[in-house]
Amino acid sequence: MIASLWRFTPLLILAVVWEAVTWMHLISEFALPRFTDVLTSFATLVQELAYQAGRSMLRGGVGFLSAVVFGVLSGVLMAWYRPVRILIDPLMRCLYPMPKSALIPLTIMWIGLGDASKMTLIFIGCLLPIVLSSYNAARGVEKILLWSARGMGATEREVLWEIAVPASLPEILSGIRISLALSFILMVSAEMIIANNGIGYLISVLGEGGDYAGMFAGVITVSAIGFFADRVFVMLTNRILAWRE
Repeated sequence: MIASLWRFTPLLILAVVWEAVTWMHLISEFALPRFTDVLTSFATLVQELAYQAGRSMLRGGVGFLSAVVFGVLSGVLMAWYRPVRILIDPLMRCLYPMPKSALIPLTIMWIGLGDASKMTLIFIGCLLPIVLSSYNAARGVEKILLWSARGMGATEREVLWEIAVPASLPEILSGIRISLALSFILMVSAEMIIANNGIGYLISVLGEGGDYAGMFAGVITVSAIGFFADRVFVMLTNRILAWRE
C-alpha cells in the first residue's frame, strides 16, 4: 500500500512547485493559473466535467473497441493469408504517415457533424498501430511451434487461432495499449474542433471564455481518466498473460 502511494510522490511535488511558482508570480496566472484555483474550479465544475467526460468516453470507447476488433483480425489475417495482405497493406501504408487531424474535414464532409464522425476519426487513428503490431506479432511466431502443431494433425485454422494468436498476444496487447493513449488524443482533438459537447469541447469553451483554471481542470480530468484507463489495461494484460509466467 505504502509502495503504491510513493508512486504519486512526483505528482505531489509537481503540484507544490506549480503552486509555488504561481504564488511567487514567477509565471503569469494567464499562462498558468494557481493550482489551488484549479482545484476550486474542479470542485465547481465536477458535475459538468463528469457529464462531458461521459459523452467523450462513449465516443472514444466505440471508436477504440471497434479498432481493436477490426485491427487484430486484419493484422493476423494479413500475416496468415497473402491475398488479405495484398488487399490491406497498401491502404495501411497510405494512412500510416498521414496526420490524423487532416482527416477531420473529410469525416465532416462524408459523415457529418454527429458522433459518427468523431468515432470514425478515433477508429482510423487507433486502427493502424493495432494492425501493425498484430501483423508483426503473427508473422514472428516461432516456426517450430507451427511445425509441431501441424505435425500433430492440427488444421490451419487450429494452428492460427490456438497457436499463432496466443503466441502473438504480448505484442498485440502492446499495440492496443499505444492505441488506447491515441484514442484520448484524437477524442479531445476532434471534440475541440467539431463537437458541441464532450470534454474536449468543454476545455475549448472554457479557454476561449478566459476561465483558464477551469480549462486546466478539464485537462487534468482527461489526464486522470487516461492514466486510470492505462492502469486498468495493464492489470488486464498481466492477467491475460499470466500463463506465460
